[in-house]
Amino acid sequence: MRAMEADEIRMSRALREWWREGCARAGWVRTSAAFAREIWEFLRDSTPGRRRQRFGDVEFDWEHGVDTTSANVSWRSRLLGHFLSPYQPTDPALFHHLMANELMAALEVDCSKFVFVDLGSGKGRTLLMAAEYPFQKIIGVEVVPELHEIARANIAGYKSGSQMCFDLEAVCADARDYEFPHQPLVLFLFNPLPEAGLRQVMGNLGRSVAEHPRPVVVLYHNPLLEQTLARCEWLKKTGGTHQYSAYRNRGR
Repeated sequence: MRAMEADEIRMSRALREWWREGCARAGWVRTSAAFAREIWEFLRDSTPGRRRQRFGDVEFDWEHGVDTTSANVSWRSRLLGHFLSPYQPTDPALFHHLMANELMAALEVDCSKFVFVDLGSGKGRTLLMAAEYPFQKIIGVEVVPELHEIARANIAGYKSGSQMCFDLEAVCADARDYEFPHQPLVLFLFNPLPEAGLRQVMGNLGRSVAEHPRPVVVLYHNPLLEQTLARCEWLKKTGGTHQYSAYRNRGR
């Protein structure tokens, strides 16, 4: 299948599911108004001024010789993001705070025994930052082919004197269809999906944990849909702020 055809299928699926979920929650009139707002915001975000503002996140790229900025994403990928989750790279300071204070201090996680998975990994900035910790393996899952290919190039060209994990993999797949590895797991989420999609992902993860018992930690950055995780009876909240939430499976 050509990349253009794959993009069209993903766009069609995203729009259908977004519309179906919106109508079920708010009715078709309000969903139509929300659709118009999304298109208007997409058009505003496409202006030269907005694009210049997005170049404010390039310091990480300058330091490591990679491309993880949100400024130079194509219109097609940005439009798809409006109905899934807009691409926005993770702030390095917040990520390292999460790792040091929640994962390693509060939860006492030995990274060398865990696989790190980022759902909705975009251009791969979080994967590169996670490589500064001695994870067993690091995996990024991204549905948009353009972002996935950039992530692969970033992984190949990344240079850092503090890198501790060298087994990095970028997977082009829909997070809702992804089969989680059976090793102990750190799952990173930065609002990769609408509510219905996140429910499906957490259901898949819950079944995986039941079939293959193991420690699982979920780090949820910008937890707009935290109620979805809170409803998972197999998860227990262990910490968080207004910027993130941390969970682990019960009995672990």
